[in-house]
Amino acid sequence: MKKPQPIRSILEKTIQSLEIDVPLKTYSILGAWNEIVGESVAAHSQPRAIRNRILFIDVTHPTWMQQLQFLKPTLLEKINTFLGESLIQDIRFKLGKILSNVTVPSKTVSMEDQKLDKATLNRIEGVLNEMDDEELRDSLREVLIKGAKLEHYRRKAK
Repeated sequence: MKKPQPIRSILEKTIQSLEIDVPLKTYSILGAWNEIVGESVAAHSQPRAIRNRILFIDVTHPTWMQQLQFLKPTLLEKINTFLGESLIQDIRFKLGKILSNVTVPSKTVSMEDQKLDKATLNRIEGVLNEMDDEELRDSLREVLIKGAKLEHYRRKAK
């Protein structure tokens, strides 16, 4: 019988194998935008999406877009300092509407209704197959499926 592994190491290994650690960490930028760039810049810009380590930002006016283009190296440094590592490699700006009050989707919208593709389910099961403890495997399966559904829900919301 194998020696039991700490749940933390199992979760870290699972998150890394599913490649969701970087997106989860980088999306913390969205909630902390005011803190990262300051209120004056945040009033005229808003992060919209992160794809392939590129942060896409909506900007209120062409003048602000030009100013932020000049500030791009500083913004990248501030963002990556906030993240604790260099996860964002570039920033792209686009004219767009800025929501003054970003609201969190209501919990009445169920993420349980989200459907996962077979590839995601197979990756989860592949990671779980290495575990001997059935109770732990079932609990971790539930957590990973909910996490994948949440990520799927967030992608659809954008």
